[in-house]
Amino acid sequence: MSTDTPRNGFTTTILHSDRRHDVEHGAVHKPMHTSSEFAYDDARELAAVFQGKAGFTYSRQGTPTTTALERKLSQMEGGNGTVTFSTGMAALTGIFASLLRHGDHLVCSQFIFGNTNSLLGTLMTLGVEITFVDATDVELVRAAVRPDTKMVFVETIANPGTQVADLAAIGALCREQNLVYVIDGTLTSPWLFRGKDVGAAFVMNSLSKYIGGHGHALGGSVTDTGVYDWQGNDRIYEAYRKGPSTSWGLTQIKKKGLRDMGGTLAAEPAHRIAVGAETLSLRLEKHCTNAMALARFLQAHPGVSKVSYPGLEDHPQHARAKALFDDRYGGLLGVELADGIDCFDFLNALRVVILATHLGDTRTLALPAAHTIYYEMGGERRKQMGIGDSFLRVSVGIEDEADLIHDFDQALNRCMGR
Repeated sequence: MSTDTPRNGFTTTILHSDRRHDVEHGAVHKPMHTSSEFAYDDARELAAVFQGKAGFTYSRQGTPTTTALERKLSQMEGGNGTVTFSTGMAALTGIFASLLRHGDHLVCSQFIFGNTNSLLGTLMTLGVEITFVDATDVELVRAAVRPDTKMVFVETIANPGTQVADLAAIGALCREQNLVYVIDGTLTSPWLFRGKDVGAAFVMNSLSKYIGGHGHALGGSVTDTGVYDWQGNDRIYEAYRKGPSTSWGLTQIKKKGLRDMGGTLAAEPAHRIAVGAETLSLRLEKHCTNAMALARFLQAHPGVSKVSYPGLEDHPQHARAKALFDDRYGGLLGVELADGIDCFDFLNALRVVILATHLGDTRTLALPAAHTIYYEMGGERRKQMGIGDSFLRVSVGIEDEADLIHDFDQALNRCMGR
């Protein structure tokens, strides 16, 4: 059959991606390639692959299975290339460690995932200076930029406070200042938002979340959107200044961040994620409608003092989220319980919702954020992020809407003695 890819929509493209690229034996899915090494009949051909020709040598740098997944991710993001990693944290580490050096300055949103905050703390011990700012206001980002600033990093929707960064304006600022703009798109996924549209150089996705979607595989990715020209960036090593300059940054991440650091995505989780990605748009639609319904219910319940969800009209960045995400707002809620309700008693009263860390699963998950994933951050940083002791992170799944609402209702009523 022809390998030319028709100009299809998002889901059709991903569903048929593998079979349009010479899959073995007519399979519709790329199979799992579990070999650690790849043999060549011609030693010159082997050397050519080491020197930059497309091909495979050692699975630490990728396999046909991860390449098929990377192709799908690039199609999703509208990018010109993707590198996959064993986890989202490995992907972030690959970006920062490959492109920042001792003495460089990074401007970062103060509303970030707890483990990302921990990673940035490690970077600071290695000599990278970091300024945390309220990225919902581009002028605060602008004020933080210095002559030694190399990069700006934000999340699309913040985890767990749901603040929405001034994504488009920050992109314009980064173009003006020639800064590398990195977006963590995990909470939106490319189905709701593409970082390329606001000028991001790279989009990182934790594939373990919505893209994989089923809570059974870890993975991360970095997609090069192709909008940044590395000609004027002095952090690219001479060895990687080959071919189109728009690809130099991703090449360096693959060589230094993946090959040298070894955060390789194995074939089995790559295959699981690739199959999960086929239903991304279908699942996200249900995540979003369930989250909106639950947010509105909780907002009106006397057992809840505040619900943070970009789809609610009283959210500080509602209008921005509506414009950026096409009136869909993701599946994550921040929930503050009313005074007098113990967060542990409430969580223990839930019957459908699972008490677990993670998000983007098909099942609804909840946990007490201050006491778990943001505990190490400390009280001062939690206060900056708006995370109080009774703040719950709720990742809304795809269960029947009525069942979710009933579960939260009965748990709240039990805790209120109703």
